[in-house]
Amino acid sequence: MKSLCNKSLLPRLPTGQKDSLAKDDRLKPKPGRWRVTIFGYPLSIFFIVVNEFCERFSYYGMRAVLVLYFKYFLKWDDDFSTTIYHTFVALCYLSPILGAIIADSWLGKFKTIVYLSIVYTAGQVIMAVGAINDITDGNKDGTPDNMTFHIALSMVGLLLIALGTGGIKPCVAAFGGDQFNDDQEKQRSTFFSIFYLSINAGSLLSTIITPILRAQKCGIHTQQQCYPLAFGVPAALMVVSLIVFIVGSGMYNKTAPSGNIMVKVCKCIFFAIMNRFHNRSSQIPKREHWLDWAEEKYDKLLIAQVKMVLKVLFLYIPLPMFWALFDQQGSRWTLQATTMDGNFGLMVIQPDQMQTVNPILILIMVPVMDFIIYPLISKCKLNFTPLRKITVGMFLAGLAFVAAALVQLQIDATLPDFPSSTEQQAKFINMVNRPINITAGKYAFQLQALQGNKEYNRYDLSFDLTIDSGSTETIRLPGGTRNTIVIVEEADRMTNIKVSIKVRSKSKSNHIFFNGFGMTLNITVGEEGFGNIVSKNMSTYVDVPQGTAKFVIKNAAGSTCVFKREFGFGSSYTFIIPPNVTFEENCEPHIKEVEDIKANSIHMAWQIPQYFLMTSGEVVFSVTGLEFSYSQAPSNMKAVLQAGWLLTVAVGNIIVLIVAEAATLPDQWAEYVLFAALLVLVCIIFAIMAYFYTYIDPVKIEADFANLEPEDEKKKNLEMTKKDMVENHDEKKRRSSNEGKIVQTNF
Repeated sequence: MKSLCNKSLLPRLPTGQKDSLAKDDRLKPKPGRWRVTIFGYPLSIFFIVVNEFCERFSYYGMRAVLVLYFKYFLKWDDDFSTTIYHTFVALCYLSPILGAIIADSWLGKFKTIVYLSIVYTAGQVIMAVGAINDITDGNKDGTPDNMTFHIALSMVGLLLIALGTGGIKPCVAAFGGDQFNDDQEKQRSTFFSIFYLSINAGSLLSTIITPILRAQKCGIHTQQQCYPLAFGVPAALMVVSLIVFIVGSGMYNKTAPSGNIMVKVCKCIFFAIMNRFHNRSSQIPKREHWLDWAEEKYDKLLIAQVKMVLKVLFLYIPLPMFWALFDQQGSRWTLQATTMDGNFGLMVIQPDQMQTVNPILILIMVPVMDFIIYPLISKCKLNFTPLRKITVGMFLAGLAFVAAALVQLQIDATLPDFPSSTEQQAKFINMVNRPINITAGKYAFQLQALQGNKEYNRYDLSFDLTIDSGSTETIRLPGGTRNTIVIVEEADRMTNIKVSIKVRSKSKSNHIFFNGFGMTLNITVGEEGFGNIVSKNMSTYVDVPQGTAKFVIKNAAGSTCVFKREFGFGSSYTFIIPPNVTFEENCEPHIKEVEDIKANSIHMAWQIPQYFLMTSGEVVFSVTGLEFSYSQAPSNMKAVLQAGWLLTVAVGNIIVLIVAEAATLPDQWAEYVLFAALLVLVCIIFAIMAYFYTYIDPVKIEADFANLEPEDEKKKNLEMTKKDMVENHDEKKRRSSNEGKIVQTNF
């Protein structure tokens, strides 16, 4: 869930520690210069909520289109796009640990948020600039001439964004909690509810809006998909977020840094390990727990708290596998949607907009689970413990990937059979005004006038071509390409014109024209142009959006004709302009077409079941996991468990990039099944671990230690008193002895 990470980082201290901290003036919040309240709420939280909404809009808006940017702008393949995407997400969930340490140990929350937000904003701006293809498009052909420059800017931008968004993640919610006094617990709880709503509102709106912005056409020299706008709007929202947060500076309560509990925990663990290593002799008595070797330096309460934390962190070990599947909604599932039909009748859904199904279902499933499912389970007298809920959540995520694999099998059945790198494909178009017989390699067939093959034929890198009873010609074509060979007649001699293209993704609707007319033609569709097409030549491929397209054909004399064509998602056609075309208002009856790639036929609605299963698993897994962690964690170490929870998300994304690079599965559905099987295996392991877990009450344990502390203090005081008495007695004996020596000397 896009929400639950921040609230948990609000530190809560036990009563005894609160009293001691109150005596330390350094740790008291510095009240804002203008303490304004509205209905009992500090006005400063308004700036924090708006800041969070804009920041979440910025992050999720950028992330929604990121994998498509890798694939279509940077021209990376699916596997490498997925790898870089999950590397970025992993960094976003590793950097919160750094942000928490910086805020608690050096800068404080306010300065950390401001400084890292500046870094964050710079990263978003760099991403938007790096997506402008016109910067290096010297020949104005719509393709950047220096792709390395754009890749470098993109990677620098993503690195800064990961550092910024992760660094402020543990600070913003906790900083909001600092704005309330101790007697405003109810208002603080309401604030976190509003804060949670702002996160989901920002992510939902951005996931809807930025794909729409991406689908727009923009550019100086050529019109391309508008990635600069899709990244630029999130960058602008991040600027607004930073400005709004700084404007409220005078109203904030600012707590000075007091040292980071995570650092203290790590030091305690490290000292225990080193002390045990130095005392590894068999003659030294063993201790009940290996952490007890830290007693020489740390008090027993802290050691007991660390034990409780490590007990929960041990249960976290299998959890990254859930996130490995969950975060593929933004990568593999989005790429899957690019090969599907997004026409829902009243509206057309872009592939990257399908991610909005998740936050929409969250808003539905959370109350359904809390008020319907869980009460029904309780009435059935089933002991649905938190760990059992987590197990069920993992199983549901596995089922979601099984559903994704079933959908992928249906998609694969409709995909073209593209050539490998050691072979190529070709189809033929007959522009001669009569039927011709063609022998191409092992294939022999007849083509009618102005007609083409329905399917591509597969060849080795060269084959022999014979037209009618003419001479044989050896055709050599590049490997891994699909080719269209047009047969034309010139001076009573038939020749061929070859058009070679690299294998294109089925997700894009690319079309091409062959000009069989006797003069140069200019063809446009909307703001896109096919250029001036010389007679008996092919145009370049142009991406035409799904829906009704209006083509305008203009000859050298200035005459024009128009024809319209309805296109589905992912279709590709070669349009033939015959020699006898007449330039009337509507020339549609004269234009011939050859279908190169069929339109996507599997509807995006088939992804909804897998999103439903994944979201149901998320609600059961994520919400319950955080609640369980809180119930089992010491009051002053919830931030440590939150850092551990975020770390499981980072490790999950690392698992994805390892599998994406290491797995050599030829089919995507097989990879989905692999992930599902791994999660089910991990789910079984977690269920076994959960079976042996004993629930504890940290509050009771801490209270018991608090009651024992006075006794320990008495023992320490008694020991100190005895020690002082012994030292005083020894000192008297020493003095008496010295006096005796002096007397003897005088005599």
